[in-house]
Amino acid sequence: MRCLVVADLHYSLPQFDWLNQRAEEFEVLIIAGDLLDVASSAPRAVQIIAVLKYLKRIVPRTRLIVASGNHDLDLTSSKGEHLVEWLDYARRNGVFVDCDSMLYQDCRFTICPWWDGPGMKRRVKELIETDAARKPACWIWVHHSPPASSPVSWTRTAQAGDRQLVELIRQHQPNIVLTGHIHQAPFYAPQGSWKDRIGRSWVFNAGRQPGPIPTHIILDLTSRIAEWHSSEGIEHLTLKDS
Repeated sequence: MRCLVVADLHYSLPQFDWLNQRAEEFEVLIIAGDLLDVASSAPRAVQIIAVLKYLKRIVPRTRLIVASGNHDLDLTSSKGEHLVEWLDYARRNGVFVDCDSMLYQDCRFTICPWWDGPGMKRRVKELIETDAARKPACWIWVHHSPPASSPVSWTRTAQAGDRQLVELIRQHQPNIVLTGHIHQAPFYAPQGSWKDRIGRSWVFNAGRQPGPIPTHIILDLTSRIAEWHSSEGIEHLTLKDS
């Protein structure tokens, strides 16, 4: 199985065009959050309509997974938590989105929503615990924020990230965790990187770059190879079990 992984497109329509053109080359395409951009001059409603059209075009070409990021929030709950409602429309068109669990071949993909309050934080934990009970041979999480205190969460001045995610990874040891959010982490070695290992779990952050081609990761789960593609070139990694 070959997977194409991106994150943090931030309403870059040329990068959505590139995904649409490449989608058929992969069995699974994963967008790990921040499809929209709060700093864009385009109104949020316009961005949502345009992005939904792109997602609908991609669905016939591959299996499409989309997790929300902090730029994708469009709803505030009665308790003051920020949520993502518009991805429900993508689900109706065949996209696997927040809180879904997709099983393909022998691999289960757990798709986590962005959280900024106790309700959704608890929902992420419950989602992972539910899938842990039916864990297959291969288990992949999609979670926009990377784990805290990791090279994939290096901001150039400090390590950021999600502390709950670290605890969940250590507890459940998924095979792979796909993240984003910290755009610059892969570009500032040695403190930063596109890859990390927490116990037996591989953690990846593709990062972000300008231009028509997004930074992206190609996962070949059959050959057990990961490749990070950016304007700086290609880096290869063998996915060893230990």
